[in-house]
Amino acid sequence: MFKISQASACDENKSSVHLKNCSAIIMEFLTDLTPISVSRNYKIRDQGFPHFVTFTTVNWIDIFTRNCYKECLIESLKYCQANKGLILYGYCFMTNHIHLIIGTKKDPMQGIIRDFKAFTSRQIKLSIKENASESRKNWLLWMFTNAGIRNSNNRDWQFWQQSSHPIELSSNFLQDQKLEYIHQNPVKAGFVDKSEDWIWSSARNYMGEQGLIEVEYLS
Repeated sequence: MFKISQASACDENKSSVHLKNCSAIIMEFLTDLTPISVSRNYKIRDQGFPHFVTFTTVNWIDIFTRNCYKECLIESLKYCQANKGLILYGYCFMTNHIHLIIGTKKDPMQGIIRDFKAFTSRQIKLSIKENASESRKNWLLWMFTNAGIRNSNNRDWQFWQQSSHPIELSSNFLQDQKLEYIHQNPVKAGFVDKSEDWIWSSARNYMGEQGLIEVEYLS
């Protein structure tokens, strides 16, 4: 049983441009990106193991209360699966951060993460600007623009905090622990009673139901 609505006014009024933007120009962005800097502590040493990563918005801004912005994350993850060899084992979108358990069949995970964060940062900026129903538009644009100006590693925009805190999951115990952790996030936050009720995570996939994104199951 849901405790909060997972829909928003943004979805009632959003035009087709919000759905088309991610799919129509995703190739353009991901093939012509200015790399964003990463933390000195950013270390993925073994591409053969799944890794747990967390992407958090600057100042913990609750941007993902609106579904149209979460849909951009979904489209970008699907693109990375199809074109960059991303293996997605688990995911959960919260209001100001997302958790992923990832691996790779092709590109290094560092590169996939860099491109995903760079593209979604730019695409969400565009979506905010074009979203007529975004009541916080000016404030959001100011906050993310100001964060970029204050950070010498960026130019005039910063959406994500720079570190993704990768954790190597080298054992079944660690994999199960992190998967349970991300699936329980919405429950602990009081959004839902059961993890599978939160449509923005892979909990449904692991319960044998249809999720929003295909995942490869951890053994």
